[in-house]
Amino acid sequence: MNLEDLKPEVIQICKEVGQFIREEAQAFDRSRIEFKHGFNNLVSYVDKEAEQKLVRHLKRLIPGSGFLAEEGTGSSSRNEFDWIIDPLDGTTNFMHGLPVFAISVGLAKHGKPVLGVVYEVNRNECFHATINNPAYCNDQPIRVSVVSQLNESLLATGFPYNYSDKKENYLEIIRLFLEQTHGIRRLGSAAIDLAYVACGRFEGFFEYNLNAWDVAAGALIVQQAGGRVTDFSGGNNFLHGGEIIAAGEVHSPMLELIKSQWFKKKA
Repeated sequence: MNLEDLKPEVIQICKEVGQFIREEAQAFDRSRIEFKHGFNNLVSYVDKEAEQKLVRHLKRLIPGSGFLAEEGTGSSSRNEFDWIIDPLDGTTNFMHGLPVFAISVGLAKHGKPVLGVVYEVNRNECFHATINNPAYCNDQPIRVSVVSQLNESLLATGFPYNYSDKKENYLEIIRLFLEQTHGIRRLGSAAIDLAYVACGRFEGFFEYNLNAWDVAAGALIVQQAGGRVTDFSGGNNFLHGGEIIAAGEVHSPMLELIKSQWFKKKA
C-alpha cells in the first residue's frame, strides 16, 4: 500500500466532514448535549454523526480495516490496519462557539501509526504526514521549532477531565513551567496542540489522561516534522499510556522537569 497515494483521499474525507461540522456550528442545538464519564466530558450529535461519516468513507479505502474511535466505533481485535479517529477534538470549544476544534485521523499498521491527518476546521489548515516522509500544513512543509531553551519557549498543555492522585504533581509541573518559559497555552484540543508543535508555533506540548484517538495523528506529524514524542518517563508508551511530551529542541529539558515532579511522592 502506498501511503502517500492514500493520504490525499483521507484529507478529502476530513475536509468533507469538516464542512458538515462548520455548517452545524452555525446553529448548534445545545439542548442535545450529552455527558459521558463526568459532568464536563461532553459529547454532541455532531461528534456522533461526524464519526459515522468518517468511518463510512474510511472503511472503503482499506477494506477490512479496524477502527478505534472516541464515540464508540471499534473492532474486537487488532487488524493489520486500524483507523484511530477523533471526529471532533475540542468538543467543549465547539459547543461554546469557540472556534478551536479539529478532526484527527490516524492510521496504524500492526499498532504503529503510519499516517496522520489533523484538520483544523475553522482555519482550514490541514496538517498531515506519512511515516518516513516530510510533514505538511496544507501544501507547505513544516518543521518543529529550533528553540532549545525553556526560557525562550511557549508551551501548550491540557487539563484532564478525570483528575487522578497525580493532580498536585501536575499542577507543580505547570507552576514550574510558568516560571521558566514565555508561558503556557491551553487551547482545548490535543490534536491542534500537537499540530502547532509540528509547525513550530509551540515549542512543546505535554498532557496526561489522554487517549489514543487524541494523539495518534498529531504525534506522527510531530515526529515527521523532526520532533520527539515520548511518555513522561521518556519511553514510547505515549499512544495508549495516557502521557505525552511532544517537542522539538526543548524536549530534553521538558522531560527532565516533568520527571522530577511526576514521579515524586507527595507527603
